[in-house]
Order: sequence, then structure tokens, then C-alpha cells
Amino acid sequence: MTGFLAAAALSFAVIFVAELGDKSQLMAMTFATRFRALPVLLGIGAATALTHAVSVGVGYLLGAAIPTFWISLVAAVAFVAFGLWTLRGDSLTEEEKNKSSATTRSAFFTVGVAFFLAELGDKTMLATITLATQYPGAAGVSGVWLGSTIGMVAADALAIILGRVLGRRLPDKVIRIGAAVLFFVFGIWLAVEAFAG
Repeated sequence: MTGFLAAAALSFAVIFVAELGDKSQLMAMTFATRFRALPVLLGIGAATALTHAVSVGVGYLLGAAIPTFWISLVAAVAFVAFGLWTLRGDSLTEEEKNKSSATTRSAFFTVGVAFFLAELGDKTMLATITLATQYPGAAGVSGVWLGSTIGMVAADALAIILGRVLGRRLPDKVIRIGAAVLFFVFGIWLAVEAFAG
């Protein structure tokens, strides 16, 4: 598999899992009960593409400046931390609930701005930065950006569908535990790779 495809596939999988039960997925469900699904999904897509472009840029710069062993080791620790963060769970504050239920002429703009702000410093942004350090070069960084963006939009599309159809959340505990286990597996894999190389 080429560097682009490998980066895109891994990034899709990691970010899709990271987004399950995340605060922004809860926001997507909430927005889906207030607005039509298409503007919500388009707003999420635009915000995600922008946020993840910034993330891969940061990851690329870090990857070029830091030796590979340390990048892999820090990435391993980061993924274990993401797993612990996922186990802890995420919830919406009252302010975030009010933002997501506000009536506005432009659902696209409202959703886009809310998602962009919610993703700054979020685990999916940090995971995207971490992934970008693992795939240097234009092909790898492009693959990380595309895979992570599609992974997040796909997870949020699932939330929109569930929010529209079911009108309530998925069993949070099961999602959190499953996502955390996958983060731990990625973390162990990166640690083994760091010490084996």
C-alpha cells in the first residue's frame, strides 16, 4: 500500500473511532434535532477540513524537527492518553447545548463555527497531529488530512442519522470502552515500533 493510502486508511480508522462518543459527535446529534441534516453535515465537513489541515501542518512541522524514536514514543503515550480520555467520557456544557439549539438563518455557518471551536485542542485534533508526525512527506500528510477528515465526517454523519432517527444517544459506556481499547492498541503498537526501530 502506498504512503498516501496507508496514511489515509489508518487516519480514517483512528479518527472515526476517536469521534465515537466525543463532544462534537454529541453536538452533531443535537444539531440534527434542530436543523436539516445536509447543512449540518456540510458545516461539519467544512470545519473538519479546516481544523485537520491545521493539524497536519503542525504534525508535519513537528515530524520534520524531532527524531523518529521520540515522535513514536510521544505518539504512543498520546494514544494511551486518548484512550484514558475516551474512558472518562465527554459531555456538553450548558453553553454548548444552547449554541447547538439556537435558531439561525444559516445552519451551515452556525454548525461550522461551533465545530471549529469545539475541535480546537480536542482529542481528534491532537490525534490528527500525532498521525501526521508518523507519515512525513506530501503524500503521507495529504493521506492523513483526507483520511482524518473523512473519518470524522463519517462518524458525525452516523451521529446525525442516529440523532434524527432515534432522537437519543447510543449506549455511551459501550462506545467509550470500545474506542478506548482501540486507542490502547494503537498506543502499544507505536511503542513497540519506537523501541524496535
